[in-house]
Amino acid sequence: MTRSRRVPPAPLPQREGVDPVRVRLPGDGAWATVREHLTHRLSADAAVIAEMFEQGRIVAADGRPVAPDAPYVPGMFVWFHRDLPTEVPVPFAIEIVHRDDHLVVADKPHFLATVPRGSHVTETALARLRRDLGLPALGAAHRLDRLTAGLVLFTVRPEERGAYQSLFADRRVRKEYEAIAPHDPGLALPRTVRSRIVKERGVLAAYETDGEPNAVTRVELAEHRRSDGLGRYRLTPTTGQTHQLRVHMNALGVPLLGDPLYPVVTGPVPPDDFRRPLQLLARTLEFTDPITRTEHRFRSTRTLDAWSSYPRWAGQ
Repeated sequence: MTRSRRVPPAPLPQREGVDPVRVRLPGDGAWATVREHLTHRLSADAAVIAEMFEQGRIVAADGRPVAPDAPYVPGMFVWFHRDLPTEVPVPFAIEIVHRDDHLVVADKPHFLATVPRGSHVTETALARLRRDLGLPALGAAHRLDRLTAGLVLFTVRPEERGAYQSLFADRRVRKEYEAIAPHDPGLALPRTVRSRIVKERGVLAAYETDGEPNAVTRVELAEHRRSDGLGRYRLTPTTGQTHQLRVHMNALGVPLLGDPLYPVVTGPVPPDDFRRPLQLLARTLEFTDPITRTEHRFRSTRTLDAWSSYPRWAGQ
């Protein structure tokens, strides 16, 4: 049996709370040099990659720059920092709900991505918390959509991250969400919605299809108002498909307020437009700590604007 090669520690420091990119050269390939492989793999302009080599920005495990003509070595690791994109700051604070030697539980605002991805890199909860708390090894145990606010669990020690991630993978975390959507007096609630949800790569919206259910959500109406026809809903998922709560509420005929994808995909919103946030909040997290065996129950103190002041949320 071939034993997997141990991954060396990153020889480059983080930049603004963002880890360097790590690339392992495949065990087979027809590339003569490291530069040839990276140009192919990263789908980048050859001149850009050449400049990175000339500037010594691509390094090996010992931290030394890789020469522009360095031969291709199967299994070799290299690291580099991508140029950080220009990002519009998300003008909302992250609240710390809990912090100990193992965990940080943060109350994330709307519009802030959980982890670096795509055009959202430094303006993410993970990068911000690493910088603000001085915890460069902080990692996310799970994710919330960028447009969803509420509780996110981060791990302090990399060697413990897998134990906390397993809580979510094994469905040993009870999550409760709050949502604001139209009130339909003809919709019988509470009910448990079961369906099969598919999210295709490169397609913005997920959709339901025939087949064995892979998404289960308990939907309850907490209260409703006749004055504006809105309802406040309690959503309890037992699975974690992408956009699951949004898809299920839309399928019930009560799409969430502020949703740019359901029922209709709207045009792109300017990056500095923070109006009318999606009215979805990860309200509570409950679980048994796999390290300390402590019973945890965390609750977000955020409010959803469309419920507390619909005219303010709608910009009236």
